[in-house]
Amino acid sequence: MSPTVSHSSTDQPATDPVGEWDAWRAERRRALTSPTGNLALIETRWLPAGERPDPEAARAGLADSVTVTSLQRTDLVTGEPEHGLRFWDADAPAVRHFDHVDAFPYDPAWVLHATYTPVPGARRVSFEHIRDNGGTRDLVVPGDITLTLDGRDYTLSAFDDDGTLLLVFGDPTNGDTTYGAGRFLFVQRTEDDDRVLLDFNRAFVPPCGFSDQYNCPMPPRQNRLHLPVQAGEKRPVFRDGFSDQH
Repeated sequence: MSPTVSHSSTDQPATDPVGEWDAWRAERRRALTSPTGNLALIETRWLPAGERPDPEAARAGLADSVTVTSLQRTDLVTGEPEHGLRFWDADAPAVRHFDHVDAFPYDPAWVLHATYTPVPGARRVSFEHIRDNGGTRDLVVPGDITLTLDGRDYTLSAFDDDGTLLLVFGDPTNGDTTYGAGRFLFVQRTEDDDRVLLDFNRAFVPPCGFSDQYNCPMPPRQNRLHLPVQAGEKRPVFRDGFSDQH
């Protein structure tokens, strides 16, 4: 189903949108199958309070295909920093059995322009995460994204992901043709500070769709669209009966 969108924009379309989308798909595959790509994450290990990660020590004695990195988050109970280690295996079963990510055909109707309104200060919005048992984590949302989609007005919340706006959204395709917990989309800035581009052809399966060792944010209520978004990635496909619920 293609959307009916209310907007006005002077931004010019890509000269070869299908070719650029094909290139994006190829880069997605390269990133997913890299030694520290989503498919390679085999363990996330959170350390006891006060303990600091030592990736080099944790790496000792492991296979040459394994990489160890550190990460940090905020403890939901104490509010203190919580440190951990991530173990990546370039020869993980998920990497070896991965075939491709199913996607809808490119549809220019799902390239949408929207209004962006910055919000002064560091506004934080609560996002439930898939492995927090109903708990929420506050993420910085620097502005509002507004558009009218199929006659319904939306004010979407995209959070700051290392300087890029990341939209976590849900729609009626979730759990049917697309990943059940929702999908991600990087919001593209335009030459106009008050306008952004939402190219849903580049909506992608979140990291938790490739490894159960991720803790992905879930779409908040305001980011749940009523119209099926039949664009972008659907689900990962594996060979030889390998389950995507690994």
